[in-house]
Amino acid sequence: MIKKIETLITRYRELTEILADPSVINEQAKFRQLSREYNELRQIVNKYQQYNQIVKQITEDEKILQLEEDRELKQMAKAEIDNLRNKKERIEEELKLIITPKDPDDKKNAIIEIRAGTGGEEAALFALDLFRMYNKYCEQKGWKIELMNTNPTGLGGLKEVIFLVCGEGSFGHLKYESGVHRVQRIPVTEAGGRIHTSAATVAVLPEAEEIDLKIDPKDLRIDTFCSKGHGGQSVNTTYSAIRITHLPSGLVVTCQDERSQLQNKIRAMKVLCSRLLEKIKQEQTEKTAIERRQQVKTGDRSEKIRTYNFPQNRLTDHRIGLTLYKLDRILDGELDELIEALTIDAQKREMPE
Repeated sequence: MIKKIETLITRYRELTEILADPSVINEQAKFRQLSREYNELRQIVNKYQQYNQIVKQITEDEKILQLEEDRELKQMAKAEIDNLRNKKERIEEELKLIITPKDPDDKKNAIIEIRAGTGGEEAALFALDLFRMYNKYCEQKGWKIELMNTNPTGLGGLKEVIFLVCGEGSFGHLKYESGVHRVQRIPVTEAGGRIHTSAATVAVLPEAEEIDLKIDPKDLRIDTFCSKGHGGQSVNTTYSAIRITHLPSGLVVTCQDERSQLQNKIRAMKVLCSRLLEKIKQEQTEKTAIERRQQVKTGDRSEKIRTYNFPQNRLTDHRIGLTLYKLDRILDGELDELIEALTIDAQKREMPE
């Protein structure tokens, strides 16, 4: 661990000089990226300085135990050593956590795609519930949401909703929400009062930045069409909706929630870039891990990561075996306890020995 920390400190010193270079300051995208790395490394440097101070103090107190004859002074030194060793162990654990490789995308905005899975209209209503849950959570965090595309159903549910979460670190907070979410409840469409099980899929992608990906305009086919709109507004009469097809990959993105064709195009490009970046990462990972699990599979209930049980007011996350009996509050956006538990579990698994 110490060798790795010393390597990171060397990098910190290098970045101190690099960030002072006017040519780097003028390249805003690169400067932002290096500044993030610098700030993360500064935390390690500060924590390692604390660690070294404690080690130094322990060494000095141990000398007192060996050389000092005063009994009372030796007892004080021993008590201080015990206290310092506890602090040392705690800081060692903190250092292990800090030097655990971070996902460089964690600081980015998040693009969230929610789609109704198994369960028909009830699945679409559940997709709407999930959208509201994330919306309320983002409001509590002070993050802004920008709708990119929605596909409502006749009963007010959502076949699909895609939205951007604007807030630093939103991807790092929300990335563990990816997967199949299962709901157990009596649907509004059920006259007999029987509990049904349905599902919706959630995919969380980091918003691609200019420095991440370059797309050749020749690789794009852009089509315009009349937006469906909501309730027959004027968007129906203008060709404001955009469909972008990335020809090499076959990826297709549609955006129609803005009245402006330009705004729809900008938002569609954001989604396309993020999907392409995720596709590239998946392909790179699959070269070294053939059995890599896909972020979202078919939307079948058997692939669930989480169950929302309404009759028991219970939520269970099956990845970490966590059960909380406050589903109503979670659906009102109280996701911090759940997200924190998932984050800690992931960090422990990635922590160096």
